[in-house]
Amino acid sequence: MAPPKVLMVAEKPSIAVSIASVLSRGKMFTRRVSTEVHEFDGVFFGSPVQFKVTSVIGHVFSVDFPPKYQDWAATDPLDLFEAQIVKNESNPKAHICRHLNQEARGCRYLVLWLDCDREGENICFEVIQSTGFNIKDTYRARFSAVTEKDVMKALDNLSTPNRDEALAVDARQEIDLKVGVAFTRYQTSYFQGKYGNLDSRVISYGPCQTPTLGFCVQRYLQINTFKPEKFWSLHPYILFQGYEIQLEWQRSRLFDKTVAMMFQKLVAEDGFLEVTEISEKQETKGRPVGLNTVNLLKVASSALGFGPHMAMQIAERLYTQGYISYPRTESTAYPPSFDFRGTLSAQANNPTWGSYVQGLLANGYHKPRSGTDVGDHPPITPMKSVTEDTLGSDAWKLYQYICQHFIGTVSPDCKYLRRKVEFSIGGESFHCTGHQVTAKGFTAIMPWLAVNDKNIPSFTKGQKIEVSKLDLYEGTTSPPDYLTESELISLMEKHGIGTDASIPVHINNICERNYVQVQASRRLVPTTLGITLVRGYQSIDPDLCLPDIRSFIEQQITLIAKGQADHHCVVQHVIQQFKQKFSYFVKKIEDMDALFEAQFSALTDSGRAMSKCGKCLRYMKYISAQPTRLYCGTCEEVYYLPPMGTIKLYKELSCPLDNFELLVCSMPGPEGKAFPLCPYCYSNPPFEGIESLINTVKNGPSGKIGKGAGMPCTLCPHPTCPNSLVSQGVCACPECSGTLVLDPLSAPKWRLCCNKCNCLVFLAQGAHRISTTKERCPECDSSIVEVDFNKKTTPLEDGSTLHRGCILCDELLHSLVEMKHGRGFRRMGSRGGRGRGGGRRGGYRGRGRGKMVDPKMSFRDF
Repeated sequence: MAPPKVLMVAEKPSIAVSIASVLSRGKMFTRRVSTEVHEFDGVFFGSPVQFKVTSVIGHVFSVDFPPKYQDWAATDPLDLFEAQIVKNESNPKAHICRHLNQEARGCRYLVLWLDCDREGENICFEVIQSTGFNIKDTYRARFSAVTEKDVMKALDNLSTPNRDEALAVDARQEIDLKVGVAFTRYQTSYFQGKYGNLDSRVISYGPCQTPTLGFCVQRYLQINTFKPEKFWSLHPYILFQGYEIQLEWQRSRLFDKTVAMMFQKLVAEDGFLEVTEISEKQETKGRPVGLNTVNLLKVASSALGFGPHMAMQIAERLYTQGYISYPRTESTAYPPSFDFRGTLSAQANNPTWGSYVQGLLANGYHKPRSGTDVGDHPPITPMKSVTEDTLGSDAWKLYQYICQHFIGTVSPDCKYLRRKVEFSIGGESFHCTGHQVTAKGFTAIMPWLAVNDKNIPSFTKGQKIEVSKLDLYEGTTSPPDYLTESELISLMEKHGIGTDASIPVHINNICERNYVQVQASRRLVPTTLGITLVRGYQSIDPDLCLPDIRSFIEQQITLIAKGQADHHCVVQHVIQQFKQKFSYFVKKIEDMDALFEAQFSALTDSGRAMSKCGKCLRYMKYISAQPTRLYCGTCEEVYYLPPMGTIKLYKELSCPLDNFELLVCSMPGPEGKAFPLCPYCYSNPPFEGIESLINTVKNGPSGKIGKGAGMPCTLCPHPTCPNSLVSQGVCACPECSGTLVLDPLSAPKWRLCCNKCNCLVFLAQGAHRISTTKERCPECDSSIVEVDFNKKTTPLEDGSTLHRGCILCDELLHSLVEMKHGRGFRRMGSRGGRGRGGGRRGGYRGRGRGKMVDPKMSFRDF
């Protein structure tokens, strides 16, 4: 009888490899499906079993609205608050759901190795749903690092998934989707239909994102409304025992010059300082507590120059490689059972700090200070030693800080002697302070926190010293500077905006959407659009950009996670709150519009004339600011264009369907493809079912365009248009389900471009002309192309220049073909023979597999 099978699922392929390598001791069989599956024999609950370890790629499902709510033009955003939501597969092309279901067949138990946070708990139940396992046969592995010790400990202490934490994530997802999409659709449609230089493709709102922007704009307003004031400060100097010392005034500064000059006169008339008090005190600078995510992000931004988003990407990579513990944690306190000696010993041979660690191990390390235990993961800790050569510059900087911080937590405190000498002159008090370090402690490994020695001479009480110089300093108060990322993270943490995992995402969003710009020293300067949005919210409903509501939502979500609040009740309460706010926002939108009108140009005043409208035959204006679009002032219509690339008129040709002049979009870079498009067809695909071919999310204002996608001519099934897919398509793409289409602007470096992926096929270089014909290859059904070679370089034996053939089946043309995509250049023939018999991924499906059916995707399903 065969042993039972145990399916183990990790959150990422790299984690799955690490877990399988530990449990199998490197003796495993690996096969590639949607994600790799590692198989080996082992023991589970004391019995022999066969393990299968695989992974998902983050969330299996994502929330969205049903198809009937996808069309922006046909859906009232208010209806979204009451709409049902659906869970769709996050990455349909990866087929993770099908993969999990197939691998679960015949398995007796399911062990979930997802990240140990709320998101990971939510993915646990997505995996359970995909596999169909009974919860009684499902176990949860809880771990904080992917070292052998942690993996084995997790396997020996399996628990059950936490449904309450999973429901907390469901609640946040539904609230953010409904609120964010309703506000975003409404304000995007309203303002992009009126103004031409907004320079943002989507004017988004988010319950976390907008309060985050609000902090930045609030600081901007403080700077702009700041009124500087002059102040005066008195600084006497003394020369004593070879030291020149500037004394500090007890009053610090005064804002009345007359009064300050009066004190200056009193001090000058006296002329001698009397020592009134001498004090010495042993001071201690405490070692740091454990490192949590928020503090790591703050240091990465302020000291290492990494944005929060990049810092988390690097930290997660270090975690999956086994160099650090789990990087998303709110705790700063280590558990009582933490192995400090073992963790330190792993760093004892590091060439950078190994000698310091050896000293700690020999002389005794200190237990870290008491921090906060939130009950999630231990603080971020190095798990094994590595050098800069292995990691590279950026990853090394972050890893180095994590190591130094951990070593600092178990080092002695820094101790220093603080001496303060107080003086009196003319009835005014002054002082000077000196520091003398007696024990560097943790600052030896964290030198940027060191206390600097400041020597002052020895004084005796009652001693009188002549003033050598007396300055009345005049200064001006200055406004606060723009928020740094580090300061913003602190504000978000203080007000409960986002979690340790989502804070980097929210900051990244306001940067990507052109609401703020990151400038020198990683300071966040709001743009005109960001400022106008927040001022608009403040004029209508300040709650929309204040942190209070989001803080309340996060508190309620935490109660759900603890099992102390009902998921459905919390969601309904919050949604009803925002629904009322949305209705009021719509009624008062003119208040925000007045601010936009003062800052941005109307569409009629924006852009430059480019191409003719097919309806009124008047020139439309091209607006290059995001979102790129054409605007017809006569028809008052907007036509959206691809967000990247250069837009030009295409040979003054017109679309046979709607008479709009064609444009050509050229993507940047030497290998950027170019494709023609009709502005009307791109925004309003005229063929039923074309949306499934475009395969994009309809998040544009019209509901008919998505993230950089519409229907260009390379997807158009028009049977006679010389620019359509039917006319210019040559053969099926070897890398995806798309079609290779002739790029008519690529001369003299002729090429075919896939109309779906980035695959490029280079044809006969230097030819005068290459064009498609209506003839089809009798062997593989691809289009016959006609090549007019250069007379000087023609490969034809008789010296002629004109040649017709199939790029797959014609020996001459096939020998001149070269392909490039993600894995680099290679001859088509390298896939076997003449590139026709390699199967789905083995070339261009030719004679060796029988006659190819519909190589040009002739839209038989429409």
